[in-house]
Amino acid sequence: MKRIFDTQTMQVMRMFEQITHANLKDCFTEDEIQYFIVEEHQIGKAVGKQGRNLKKLEKALKRKVKIVEYSSDLATFVRNLYYPTKIEDIVVEEETVTIMPADLQARGYLIGRGANTLRRIERIVQRYFDIKEIKIAPWSKKQEA
Repeated sequence: MKRIFDTQTMQVMRMFEQITHANLKDCFTEDEIQYFIVEEHQIGKAVGKQGRNLKKLEKALKRKVKIVEYSSDLATFVRNLYYPTKIEDIVVEEETVTIMPADLQARGYLIGRGANTLRRIERIVQRYFDIKEIKIAPWSKKQEA
């Protein structure tokens, strides 16, 4: 899958690689958040000790930055996008991904206000995987037992 980047995006990507020395797979802005998708096993290098690189990037770009580790496994990639939110399980069936939240608070975060977070994550996943939708399973107290 080939992507074409504009000059501004290329400059942001170059700055990211100079600050982090991590291998970058993709870079884009989604809902005012700058996303950097790094190659597998590059997340520690990208974030830096105590989040130092992340803080430098946010200061330089003057916006919220999210660094995500890519995975060729769909469920792992979805888990990485939602990190640090607690997820019980992720089930992939054909073109649908169903996420089981660990608790009610996690369910709220997975969906977001007006389902904004859910739709944003869905669009990001669709950049790399052929899926139709992501669903959040209902949560019940029975899951705690």
